[in-house]
Amino acid sequence: MNSYSLFRRSRLRLALWYAGVMGVILSVSGLGMYRATVQTNWAAMEREIESIAGTLHDSVEPLLPPSEEPTAVLQQIFPDLCLSGQPCKATPTLIQRHTIGISDRTTYYIRLFNHQGKLLAFSPNQPLSLPPTLNRTSWQTFRTANGIRYHQFTTILHSANTHDLADEANADSSWGYLQIGRTLEHFDAEISRIQWIMAIGLPIALSLVATSSWWLSGLAMQPIYKSYQQQQQFTANAAHELRSPLASLLATVEAILHIPQSNQQDMQMMLHTVERQGRRLSYLIADLLLLTSLEQNSLEQNLGAKPFQPCCLNDLVSDLTEEFLELATAADINLTCQIPTCEVYALGNESQLYRLVSNLIANAIQYTPRGGYVTVSLVKSDYTVVIAVKDTGIGIGLADQERIFDRFYRVDSDRSRKTGGTGLGLAIAQAIAQKHQAHLKVESQVGKGSIFTLEMKVLSSK
Repeated sequence: MNSYSLFRRSRLRLALWYAGVMGVILSVSGLGMYRATVQTNWAAMEREIESIAGTLHDSVEPLLPPSEEPTAVLQQIFPDLCLSGQPCKATPTLIQRHTIGISDRTTYYIRLFNHQGKLLAFSPNQPLSLPPTLNRTSWQTFRTANGIRYHQFTTILHSANTHDLADEANADSSWGYLQIGRTLEHFDAEISRIQWIMAIGLPIALSLVATSSWWLSGLAMQPIYKSYQQQQQFTANAAHELRSPLASLLATVEAILHIPQSNQQDMQMMLHTVERQGRRLSYLIADLLLLTSLEQNSLEQNLGAKPFQPCCLNDLVSDLTEEFLELATAADINLTCQIPTCEVYALGNESQLYRLVSNLIANAIQYTPRGGYVTVSLVKSDYTVVIAVKDTGIGIGLADQERIFDRFYRVDSDRSRKTGGTGLGLAIAQAIAQKHQAHLKVESQVGKGSIFTLEMKVLSSK
C-alpha cells in the first residue's frame, strides 16, 4: 500500500469519527430540544386550562344553589350552555357572556355534573363521542373517531350553603363537578411542524457535518502527511549521502587488500583515503544526531547540554572571527568583524549559538571567491540584537533561497562535496535559531553576495 492510499484511508476514518461523534451530539441535542419544547408547551397548556377552570370556579361557585334541580339557575349562569335532556338554543347577550367569555369557545368546551356524576349542562362544541357519565380523573386525554385529540381537566364545585353547613370529612359535600377541555388540534399541528423541521433539518445538518468532517480531517492530516513526506525525503537523502562515502570506503578497502604488502607508499595513500571517508561519515552522523536532537527539543537529555544562560555575544563573534581568520587567509579572503563597545548578552545555549554562527561564517568563506570579503557584525537595538554575516560570494538565486535551510540541500553540490560539506549546516543553524525563538533569514543576489542575519531578543548590555 502506497503512502497516499494509507493517508487517504486514515483521513476517511478520521472523517467518519468526526461525523459520527458530531452526528450523535446533534441527534441527542435535537431530541432533547424536541422533548423540552413538547413538555414546555404541554405544561403551559395545562396551566392555561387550570387558570380558566379556577376563574370559572371562583365566579360560579358563590351562585350555585343547593337544590337538586338547578336547571333554571344554570340557564342564568351559563346562558350559552345546553342543558342535559333539553334542546340547545343559545342566544345570550354580551352581559350574559362575560362569565364564560374568558376562553376561546372554538377551542374549549365546558361540562357540568352534579355530585352524583350526572351530566347537567355542556357546551355545544363538545366532542360528540364524550360519554354522559363523569370520569373523576383530574386529567384525561382521549382521541375521537375523527382522529382529533382532546385534553380535559375536572375540578370539584361547592355551593355557598354547602361550604357553611357541610362537614369537611363528608365525601358528598361537593355540589358537583366542573369539567373543562380543549382540542389538541393546534398543539398537534405545532408538534407535527417541529417534527417535519427535524426530519428535514437533521439530515441536512448531518450532511454538512459529514462534508465539514472530510474537510477538517484533510486539514488535520496535512501536517502529518507533510511530516511523513519530509521523513521519507530525509531517509532518501541520508541514504544517498551515506552511500557515496561508504562505496568509496569499501572500494578503497578492497584495493588495499589487493596491494602487495611491499608497496607501502600506495597503501599509506589509500589508508589516508579511508580515514578521510571515515571522518566524513562520522561528521555526517554527528550532524544528523544533533539535528534530530534539536528538532525533538531533547538536546538537554540526550547530550547533557546545560539550560539557557546569559551569553556574551561580543566574545562569541570575536572568538569565531579569530578562529576562522587562518582559514580565510588561506583562501585569500578578507575576514573582519564589527562589534559594539558595550557588551551585549542574550539568553541561550552558548555552544549551540557558537555552532550556528560558525556554520554561517564557514559557508560565507566557502562560497566567496578569492579576493572577496566576509564581514561579521553585531548590532544591538532596544529589544533585539542582530548578528549578520555578509559576504561577496557567488550569491543565491530566489528559487534556492526558499530551500537552503532544508536538509541536504546544496546550491553548488559539486563544490560542497569536494570541500566535505554534508548539506546540514544551514538546517542545523535554522533548528538552533528556532529553539532559541530567534529568526534566521537570508538576503542574496546572484554574483553580488549574501547576508545571513540572526535576530534574537537581547538580555542586557554593559
